[in-house]
Amino acid sequence: MRCPYCQHNDSKVLDTFHDSHGGIRRRRQCLKCNQRFSSYERPLLATPLIIKQDGTREEFDREKLARGIRIACAKRPVSASDIERLVGQVESELQKMGKAEVSSRVVGDLVIKGLKELDQIAYIRYAIVYLRLDDLYALRDEINRLLEG
Repeated sequence: MRCPYCQHNDSKVLDTFHDSHGGIRRRRQCLKCNQRFSSYERPLLATPLIIKQDGTREEFDREKLARGIRIACAKRPVSASDIERLVGQVESELQKMGKAEVSSRVVGDLVIKGLKELDQIAYIRYAIVYLRLDDLYALRDEINRLLEG
């Protein structure tokens, strides 16, 4: 593993952690500069093509999904690890489906469900775009549903 600080190719593994999605996080130390860093390994499983609302298809993009969730969680007390965990859960669910193609609606529904549990303000921010809450009445109705449930 190449050191991100000095680009040396040798490092030693200090700790190894396994997560619930089959990924492995390794804490490493460079043998040249002694800096510590983490690496994350996850299995490469096939993710389905995403069918957009206009009928076009595109590859599932983990970074694009993470960006959207980060925007919804901006200036909220949501940690980067919580966002990464949600992205991993969505990706894992898509892989478990075993389908070659999945509607973008399915991805959005998984994100909405995860954000609702993670942070209600981030959920509302995402829902404004995803559920197309175009006016204050629609937004108020969604907030009322949150408060009741």
